[in-house]
Amino acid sequence: MNLPDFSFEKTVSKKGYRIIAGMDEVGRGCFAGPVVAGAVVFGLNDKWENPPKINDSKKLTPRQREIADKWIRKNALVFGIGKSSVAQINKFGIKKASEIAFRKAIKNCGIEINYILIDAFYVPYVRGLRRKNQKPIIKGDTKSISIAAASIIAKVYRDKLMAKLSNNRKYKKYGWDKNKGYGTLIHRNVIQKYGLTRLHRKKFVESYFNNSSFSQAR
Repeated sequence: MNLPDFSFEKTVSKKGYRIIAGMDEVGRGCFAGPVVAGAVVFGLNDKWENPPKINDSKKLTPRQREIADKWIRKNALVFGIGKSSVAQINKFGIKKASEIAFRKAIKNCGIEINYILIDAFYVPYVRGLRRKNQKPIIKGDTKSISIAAASIIAKVYRDKLMAKLSNNRKYKKYGWDKNKGYGTLIHRNVIQKYGLTRLHRKKFVESYFNNSSFSQAR
């Protein structure tokens, strides 16, 4: 199996860019919870002994993601996490909310990013990072190690957040500790029985069910 590598990062660095961030988001297709973006910058000349498996977060087990997350946070030059709330998703839609999360992740890196490699699409309105400083890569989390690393730290962060929210008595029945807010059969059945909470993406869920008859759960 081919794993992501530094091919894209090295190509960009040859053009004179030095601080190159890989970026990805998780939770885009969920029924509940925030959308979370990650940004990771590696030192391209760093040498590591026995690094963990770094790949698209969906292709790793929870244990592999946990190990990789700790390693990335320790060995990356910088990293950042950004999120958009359910209120922002409901107000602006998932596309614009995801872009907000990406911009926050870039800001939270704490240094000036020169160039971003991103999974699939451009991020607008990022100061100093116009389109000429961005490269969208289809299935980038399977090709660029920086993007894959960003997907891992975002996934681990969001999974822990959803598990924590699930501990709240009001939300426990929705099973977010297991489904992470995705529209599994059990999650859909609970929604149909009890209605939506303030942490559900109301328009998205109602569109999925093709009606607007859900009550606001208390």
